[in-house]
Amino acid sequence: MRRVGRESRLKGSDERLYRASEFARAAGVTVRALHHYDRLGLLKPSRRTSAGYRLYREQDFARLQQIVTLKFVGFSLKQIKEVLARDRRDLAATLRIQRIILLEKARQLQSAARAVEEAERLIAGGATPSREAFAKIIEVIEMTNHTDWTKKYYSEEARAKIAERQKTTPRETIEQGQRDWAQLIPEVEAAAREGVAPAGERAQGLAARWVALIRGFTGGDPEIQKGLNKMYSDPDWSAPFPKPYSDEAGAFIMRAMAARKER
Repeated sequence: MRRVGRESRLKGSDERLYRASEFARAAGVTVRALHHYDRLGLLKPSRRTSAGYRLYREQDFARLQQIVTLKFVGFSLKQIKEVLARDRRDLAATLRIQRIILLEKARQLQSAARAVEEAERLIAGGATPSREAFAKIIEVIEMTNHTDWTKKYYSEEARAKIAERQKTTPRETIEQGQRDWAQLIPEVEAAAREGVAPAGERAQGLAARWVALIRGFTGGDPEIQKGLNKMYSDPDWSAPFPKPYSDEAGAFIMRAMAARKER
């Protein structure tokens, strides 16, 4: 890694500085990208030479790494700027969150690759893949592509925590939760249609089950809960799946939970 010769140290410091071309080469990015990040305020050079050349320091590599990683997992440059502006955590904690997000993306890509490999194996054996095989490929690839929608509702920290919970929660627990939701939502819809009193015993029983299932997803984490609330209160629903219950059922369960808190 070649460093600049003259003007290569901060005044009164032993710290080395890199010109833009050297910094870009060492980091594996283009000079044009550095100029673009500078214009957007994402990565400003630490100094400039008397001739106006940009100079970068060692600490700028960590900043650039965060930009590149967040861009890779789907954040826009505007969103990256917002994340970096508000994120005051230590570097180790920030890197851990990024690692979790990257591992989850890698897991999804591996799942897609396995589905394609299975179809390839069937063709090599002289068989024609079924409709279900192709549907599986579409499903996993669409799921990978649609991870970006979560950024609208969940913070980077919340997304990392959700990915971590998905990895550590037993599959049986997830499937049981899905079955419980599938049973609960029609009951809530029916109660909303029938005009059941929100403070009554039936509504309160539904509210208690609803709260328990939400807690099963959030783990009681306020950051995940914040994103969940934002998603379900969004009139411009942008999740890749239909809203699982009607507005009437949502309003009913909110009234029931409000009455539950007043008890």
